[in-house]
Amino acid sequence: MLADVVYEGARSVTGPLLASLGASAVVVGVVTGVGEAAALLPRLVCGPLAERTGRFWAWTIAGYTLTVAAVPLLGVTGVLWAAGLLVIAERVGKAVRSPAKDALLSHATAATGRGRGFAVHEAMDQLGALAGPLLVAAVLASGAGYGPALGVLALPGLGVLAVLLWLRARVPDPAGYEPDEPPAVPVPRTGPAPAAAPRARLPRAFWTYAGFTAATTTGLATFGVLSFHAVTRGLLPVAAVPVVYAAAMGVDALAALATGWAYDRHGPGVLAVLPPLAAAVPALAFTNTPALAVAGTLVWGAAIGVQESTLRATVADLVPPARRASAYGVFAGVVGATTAGGGALAGALYDLSIPALIAVTAAVQVAALALLAASRRIRP
Repeated sequence: MLADVVYEGARSVTGPLLASLGASAVVVGVVTGVGEAAALLPRLVCGPLAERTGRFWAWTIAGYTLTVAAVPLLGVTGVLWAAGLLVIAERVGKAVRSPAKDALLSHATAATGRGRGFAVHEAMDQLGALAGPLLVAAVLASGAGYGPALGVLALPGLGVLAVLLWLRARVPDPAGYEPDEPPAVPVPRTGPAPAAAPRARLPRAFWTYAGFTAATTTGLATFGVLSFHAVTRGLLPVAAVPVVYAAAMGVDALAALATGWAYDRHGPGVLAVLPPLAAAVPALAFTNTPALAVAGTLVWGAAIGVQESTLRATVADLVPPARRASAYGVFAGVVGATTAGGGALAGALYDLSIPALIAVTAAVQVAALALLAASRRIRP
């Protein structure tokens, strides 16, 4: 929650900040898209490394440290290329920590229900994501620039590190929450049993499901492009952008809780709501009507809420515990590649033709629904 105050506060003004440094829509789309990819693709490496070393807390703390260091620096740079690198560096911090963090969380949610556990986690994230943008908005509204607005986020950043160290001392091994976890020292049998589980292949259903997630992510515009449109078209003042972002994070939390509870009761069919949400975002957000642009951003928040909670919960149910860190790394890497391409595509199509952007997004989401149906057919 504290970490979301920091990095969601920064993300709420990334588009206008880059625009103030001379960025075009394509540059904003590329930077934010590559940034999201940087939060995902390195997990292909970080997940297996966390799994092999077993140092889940160390990877988690290192990733959060990089994020909380990058954000205050973003506010004081006055050069576009440096700001772009810091945006990406903040996202790399997320990549370093997330497979280990998700593996720890997957153990804890064994006692609560996957959907509900990940949903509550996402809802707490969004409390921070609500507070951070509002804090940034208040500083900007006072007449201060981006430097003070992002610099104040260093305070909750220090709180992040303090809480992490406390948590590591309280719960050094969250695997204890999962009673069905295989024992640390298995009964002797033919062959090296400890090495067998990590080498097991990820299930086929997992790969088809990753394809669905990649498709629906490709068609989902980044907030950087949404806020760029709102500011450059004169639909919203810069100080209002973080407020709208905070409202979207509130919708995010509600969507996560609703779909998380529904997932535990009805299974992955609830994910069929995500492609229509993603398709509706550009149709609403890229109009020249302020109310519709805000509505599109709120729909974007709902889509992100489903994406950040229930999508991840499903992975834990598809993959055995011994492979989860790697699975989350691979899953995020696949999504990251499409996020980078999707951000660049949205920016390019935005400059070329907004109707074309809307049509392409709708077509991608139709394909995503087909992949979701295919993944459900092969679930065990």
